[in-house]
Amino acid sequence: MGADNQQERLDSWIAGFVDGEGCFHVAINRQPKMTLGWQVLPEFRVVQHKKDTQTLRMIQKRVGCGIITVNHDDRNELRVRGINNLMKIVGFFRINKLKTSKLNNFKKFATVIKMMKEGKHLKRTGLKEIAEIAATMNKKIKSKYLESSETIR
Repeated sequence: MGADNQQERLDSWIAGFVDGEGCFHVAINRQPKMTLGWQVLPEFRVVQHKKDTQTLRMIQKRVGCGIITVNHDDRNELRVRGINNLMKIVGFFRINKLKTSKLNNFKKFATVIKMMKEGKHLKRTGLKEIAEIAATMNKKIKSKYLESSETIR
């Protein structure tokens, strides 16, 4: 089997693994020092029992970014933050398609990353749009940002 074929198989395996164990998440946190008083914090995460940390390392090496930290007592996580790193994640999963309902969350996540790359999260209208998208991901409850009277301004 050629190296290209092995890489394709690995990428396909990673996509399937993330379909089951990964998470595309967008948080919006109150941050008084930010211009609008809120911070958009997107992240990609994969959590595994600490005995399977080598799986997280393999994914980290393949996607070329992220840190591995303790998630809870006996679990570790690969976490990717930062727009440039998240662009790598978006690019990877645009090529290596997810197959489950996680695909919908990924598409919304990719939209948010694109909006942030364009600076839309720095304007009230863009922040509100991102909050509305994030509220439809991962069975979330309504964002505190959307509940805030500040969104009306």
